[in-house]
Amino acid sequence: MAETPHRDPRALIDDTPMGWRQYLVVVIMVALNALDGFDVLSSAFAAPGISAEWGVPREALGIVLSAELVGMGFGSLLFGGMADKLGRKPTMLACLAAMAVGMYLAHAAGGVTQLTGWRFMTGLGIGGMLAATNAVTAESTSKAGRSVSMALYVIGYPLGGVIGGFAAQTWLLQLYDWRAVFLFGAVATAAMIPLVMLVVPESAAFLDATRPRGALEKTNRTLAAFGKPPVDALPPLDEAAPKPRVWEILSNPRLRPVTLLLAFGYMFHTITFYYILKWAVKIVADYPPGYSQPDAASVLTFANIGGAIGGLLFGILMKRWSIKGPTVAMLLLGIGAVTAFGVGFDSLWGWRAAAIVAMFFTNAAIVGYYAAFAVGFPAHARGTGTGFVLGVGRLGAAGSPIIAGFLFKTFGDEALLPVSFLMSLGSAAALVLFLLLPMRDGDAERGAAS
Repeated sequence: MAETPHRDPRALIDDTPMGWRQYLVVVIMVALNALDGFDVLSSAFAAPGISAEWGVPREALGIVLSAELVGMGFGSLLFGGMADKLGRKPTMLACLAAMAVGMYLAHAAGGVTQLTGWRFMTGLGIGGMLAATNAVTAESTSKAGRSVSMALYVIGYPLGGVIGGFAAQTWLLQLYDWRAVFLFGAVATAAMIPLVMLVVPESAAFLDATRPRGALEKTNRTLAAFGKPPVDALPPLDEAAPKPRVWEILSNPRLRPVTLLLAFGYMFHTITFYYILKWAVKIVADYPPGYSQPDAASVLTFANIGGAIGGLLFGILMKRWSIKGPTVAMLLLGIGAVTAFGVGFDSLWGWRAAAIVAMFFTNAAIVGYYAAFAVGFPAHARGTGTGFVLGVGRLGAAGSPIIAGFLFKTFGDEALLPVSFLMSLGSAAALVLFLLLPMRDGDAERGAAS
């Protein structure tokens, strides 16, 4: 039998055509991101019902709406590091368990405080899931297919909002009440656990970077699952390479500017992004002449349709034109679209159209950020780096509903245009920081001196 050549397992995945199992893994990662999208937006779909049942004012409702986003920040930091230490697959399974339990308990909450706590718990799982699935998508695809795969992965988030939105407006809120939205999310989340266990192998890039016991055998199992030939040895491990901890990333002079510019740029953009996602349903429900909960929820459904289309088209554009220029353009157009949402509309279709346009551009910019995460961080620190960026970014996401709530309190519930304009300025700050971002391939610089 001919000797198997020494080859880098990452090169095998990067440089050879993708097999059916790799495509299936991408589909599952898209589904997990869709699940994250629905779980995050479930509180927005439920917001009018929560407010009506417990008499929650807008400024207090903003805190409830931000609970899972705060949890996502902590989850990104906690579980993002776990993904680089224990593995992508166990991290995803732990996050799914936390999300399923949190969603189930939220549906049974007896008051605002309980609901806020369980939403925080759900957010812990979502934050870690985003860091792990982003890494798995990047590490399970070839270089030729990575940009499209990342775009498909990112549009899973609004796709979850679309599916969940149709379920909420045509079924859950029609036949039941707001609690059914959370119960539906719990069941869907739990159903993903056996699928991940059976279908998704551990990342070969993670195994190569961390070298756990039996790394060669585990790597070859992953390669076999993807239809690749085995390797007879792993490349020499650079013991001097930076370790997957936040401090090592921030102390590396080449990774530090990438990390900080991505983290704070993403943070500012999420202030704008989550304003539409978290407040659209409540704004439309309250806007004269007033719309029913299912009709108001439909605006968020259409917003996520716009986000999915924008993300997909942007992924195709980015494959041809690179990351930076198109992302800057989407941020600029997003500022105008979110401000235009604040004009107010006298028909339900007017609101739907405005929401489609706003999310088309703001989610396209999110695709640009996720592509930058996948490129900017090397494999040994991809989960930690992505987790740190998402963790900092969640400060903006968590703050967005609260900031908007207090702006409405300050200017009045009818002051939709000034509030929308002020909330759009987060993307303006992100635009400036993205212009300053150095675009480097983190894996190409693996082993660079710190």
